[in-house]
Amino acid sequence: MALYEHVFLARQDLSQQQVDALVEQYKGVISANGGSVGRVENWGLKSLTYRVNKNRKAYYTLMDLNCPPAALNEMERQMGLSEDVLRFLTIKVEAHEEGPSAMMQKREERSERGGFGDRDRGDRGPRSFGDRDRGDRGDRPPRSFGDAGADRGPRRPREGFEGGAE
Repeated sequence: MALYEHVFLARQDLSQQQVDALVEQYKGVISANGGSVGRVENWGLKSLTYRVNKNRKAYYTLMDLNCPPAALNEMERQMGLSEDVLRFLTIKVEAHEEGPSAMMQKREERSERGGFGDRDRGDRGPRSFGDRDRGDRGDRPPRSFGDAGADRGPRRPREGFEGGAE
């Protein structure tokens, strides 16, 4: 059997219990078709980059699957028919990651640090792009635009504008 990582987005107006019920429903589909579900992570309600079916937010859920392709196809077919699932993505992997996913690690680091507002510049590593010292760049020569506009002569104001011909 193949190993997959599957992420789906559920509508924002569902409750967490309804999202959990969706997970259980899809776990049942996988197990009925000869597969198994490993780790399940609920990443919570997150903002979407753009609206999807009039939703600005969605519940993100990650599932580690060990199943035959037929089981995966059936689960994806049912997700495509469901109005509660906005989007889903399945990726075939060589091995499942041990421990929490990158999304859960970010959340844990944030809670240990004390949130976004309590950042200290010293322990963040290299400075961000806008803070870097560019050093002394010396005198720059004046910009030259080549011969652009040299053959046109003096500029005259356009009609209808201040200082233009009437």
